[in-house]
Amino acid sequence: MLDILAITGPIYITIALGYLLTRRGLFARADMRVLGQFVIRLALPALLFNALAQRKVGDILNGRYLLVYALGSLVTLGLALLWARRGARQDATTSVYYAMGMSCSNNGFVGYPVALLVLGPVASVMLGLNMIVENLLLIPLLLALAEISGEAGGRWPVVLRQALAALVRNPMVLGLLAGFAVSLLEWKMPSPMERTLTLFAQSSAALSLFVIGGSLAGLQLAGLRGPVVQIALGKLLLHPAAVVAVLLLCEAAGMVPMEPALRTGVVLAAASPMFGIYPILAQKTGHDGLAAGALLGATVASFFTISALLWTFRQLPGWGG
Repeated sequence: MLDILAITGPIYITIALGYLLTRRGLFARADMRVLGQFVIRLALPALLFNALAQRKVGDILNGRYLLVYALGSLVTLGLALLWARRGARQDATTSVYYAMGMSCSNNGFVGYPVALLVLGPVASVMLGLNMIVENLLLIPLLLALAEISGEAGGRWPVVLRQALAALVRNPMVLGLLAGFAVSLLEWKMPSPMERTLTLFAQSSAALSLFVIGGSLAGLQLAGLRGPVVQIALGKLLLHPAAVVAVLLLCEAAGMVPMEPALRTGVVLAAASPMFGIYPILAQKTGHDGLAAGALLGATVASFFTISALLWTFRQLPGWGG
């Protein structure tokens, strides 16, 4: 177990440092927004570009990984909607944000650093694949569902078009597309450009974890404990369980098993807490308090659930943990 803590410990120590230093006033929460913009607009796009540009297209587009992660996330989304409506008795709009919190992972700020320590360089390729599923499938679908469930029903095609249009301006999507283009053309980048991109890419892991910690400072759970616990449990337990179920069913149906590192990686991606922009997307409908509380609860609890998951992988043959 100590070797597992040696992996997860530095990750959550960095998150804790961000939290404590922001609580103590050395940094302001507004500073986390600036640092987060650096990660989202520069560091992660550079990381994604490097991960894809330095490999052949055939090594990047892993259809089995994309299938398992997409189907597992969609299963989680559907079960979350069903539970929120039938079990938790929530209205249609709140149910969508239950589903968003349970099915969309923080792969950039938490999932990638964890996978990097556990699995090494393959983590950057997995990050690109996860971003494809989340940015091209999950987020546009959930935003459309939120619009359908609201009072302004019928405007979901407009929202879907707006979400898709925003993708072409998203720096991480641009990094993905540029990396694919360079890989496809087999273009060798000039050494100064390659080293510059590497410098930005290397800054992403520690800074992203620090930003998560600082962003959690000051969040409150008062009055929201029931829904927060439900969403956090759904994200940390239901999502990875759904991905494992889809993985095993696909393999039972004849899919060639993935490499142990990718099997572990796809489950780790699902086991990460929800993405950092969750409260921002929930602001429009006034669910940002619920989203922020769930983000705080899931991020804290993920130290224990991810550590337990990594320990479990060590006991099972055929996994790369």
